[in-house]
Amino acid sequence: MKFLLLTFVGVVHLLSLSSGKTIYKNDISQRTFQEIKEEIASYGDVAKAIINLAVYGKAQNRSYERLALLVDTVGPRPSGSKSLEKAIQIMHQNLQEDGLENVHLEPVKIPHWERGEESAVMLEPRIHKMAILGLGSSIGTPPEGITAEVLVVTSFEELQRRAPEARGKIVVYNQPYVNYSKTVQYRVQGSVEAAKVGAVASLIRSVASFSIYSPHTGIQEYQDGVPKIPTACITVEDAEMMSRMASRGNRIVIQLKMGAKNYPDADSFNTVGEIIGSKYPEQVVLVSGHLDSWDVGQGAMDDGGGAFISWEALSLIKDLGLRPKRTLRLVLWTAEEQGGIGAFQYYQLHKANISNYSLVMESDLGTFLPSGLQFTGSEKARTIVEEVMSLLQPVNITQVFRAGEGTDINFWIQAGVPGTGVISW
Repeated sequence: MKFLLLTFVGVVHLLSLSSGKTIYKNDISQRTFQEIKEEIASYGDVAKAIINLAVYGKAQNRSYERLALLVDTVGPRPSGSKSLEKAIQIMHQNLQEDGLENVHLEPVKIPHWERGEESAVMLEPRIHKMAILGLGSSIGTPPEGITAEVLVVTSFEELQRRAPEARGKIVVYNQPYVNYSKTVQYRVQGSVEAAKVGAVASLIRSVASFSIYSPHTGIQEYQDGVPKIPTACITVEDAEMMSRMASRGNRIVIQLKMGAKNYPDADSFNTVGEIIGSKYPEQVVLVSGHLDSWDVGQGAMDDGGGAFISWEALSLIKDLGLRPKRTLRLVLWTAEEQGGIGAFQYYQLHKANISNYSLVMESDLGTFLPSGLQFTGSEKARTIVEEVMSLLQPVNITQVFRAGEGTDINFWIQAGVPGTGVISW
């Protein structure tokens, strides 16, 4: 599968080119860029062997088949659930059977939230049962639910202007979709901003550019000192409909019922496997994806695909008998959907050795045809990454974008370690 090549080919060559917070160190500290460029070009045959194995050889579709088996067997893997822990144990065994080195589990504590039964019914100006999905960590409603009039707003600024109207109401956000990173703030912060002006609940238009009456879930965050109110996503269609109703002066009343509950933190694990480096085994190039998912799908795209192509990167190296100079470490994170909880605890445990981390990489931006790599690092490092990506010319995936990031690797990037993410559409 072509999308896994970005994870693999970029990493296998960077192993001989990067170390620590700067890409110039140890064996390349005195080398010119021309010498480095020539070395990268010398890996052309290796790159072709990787491409042939992954796209045309015995590894063709392997990561897809592995992923399909896990999601069909285990299903959704929400934080704190038995299904997530079953998936972790299965992956621990899979990595051992695949012949990876130093396969182990690193204990962490993660949130445990369950949505329970939930519903929303418009009572006025007409009866209409609405599709909703409670947002992660939301509290529930009383058993009888919350019945209240609706205030529709399109932005936080409008909510502030109309704050006197919000008290005792359910705030409905019909924010326009700009892009995910900008629009998702309404999902994350919507309940807090509504609670600050006295609302009893909030409903957020799903953060999506397209909808077929499909609400989206995701994490939301409460704030100390602000009352906690129930919050859920609604469909784009219902948000637009209520906006039209409100513009006509209709009185809108909704009955919201949510059985959501937060439980004490649960025991879980980050799952780790390695190919140990031949020359600098203490130095690490980290590739990763997260195993957890939300509870309303199989988690095949978010982020089963990213986790499995990261595993495939190590499998391909092993199959070809390659031994990188630096240790290639696979980490399958837990509780990413709750804000990178497992990854933060990994960072806390390993940051004392931060100078040994050459590159951190996460795949969590799609699982279809890749268009390139995002990269965050020095300009010198970027020029080297661009040379590495030129090796992917046979599959026409050579672009290097700005702003490499990922929920699970941002801790390292903010501390100065170069970081990359795979862009797929």
